[in-house]
Amino acid sequence: MSNAPRPRSAGSAYVVAPNGGEGPGVLLLHGWWGLTPFFRRVCDRLADAGFVAMAPDLYGDGRSADTPDEAEALLAAVDPNLVAKLVLASAQTLRNLPITPDGPIGVVGFSMGGSWALWLAARAPETIAATVVFYANQEMDLSDLGGAVLGHFAEHDEFVSDDDAVMLEADLNLLDKPVVFHHYPGTSHWFFEDDRIPAYDADAADEAWERTIEFLRTHLGAD
Repeated sequence: MSNAPRPRSAGSAYVVAPNGGEGPGVLLLHGWWGLTPFFRRVCDRLADAGFVAMAPDLYGDGRSADTPDEAEALLAAVDPNLVAKLVLASAQTLRNLPITPDGPIGVVGFSMGGSWALWLAARAPETIAATVVFYANQEMDLSDLGGAVLGHFAEHDEFVSDDDAVMLEADLNLLDKPVVFHHYPGTSHWFFEDDRIPAYDADAADEAWERTIEFLRTHLGAD
């Protein structure tokens, strides 16, 4: 984060605004690790790019995990109905903040959070104008999905196969949804996350970030 103001909390969420104090809203949905410092830093970077970023704690109690086994246990203990309510409420809260414009917001999700991002865009299409997913899949009916979709996928992914990504993109195209998917050679799941060594790939992460910011600015507008 460069010179963005200190973040403030809104319930169980991390919220940060750009230097100008206002901007288009972007909801960030974290991966199964929880609302870790990495995801807070992504919010900071979104604020530096001109957006008001909000990252709700999808686990609701500050818990986080360091290993896949711990993360899997955290995820198994969560009631998905409560998470669904939290995701919807967070999107509405962000949209209604006085520092975000009147209109739809964007959502960026990672892995588990990416699946929730697609779910949100389909459940509240009037609320979401742009959805960005990092190495995530969603098998629900996306007929009602609102806005455009940008996807970032790894070449070698034990959680989201090539077939999964191809099928998701094909489904969205068949539904006439604006969609662009990018595949990053030599990468694996979590390639964007710099706290997940050795999965992190700096070059792919930088390219994915540039594409993400351009996409969000195109569909939401930001200085």
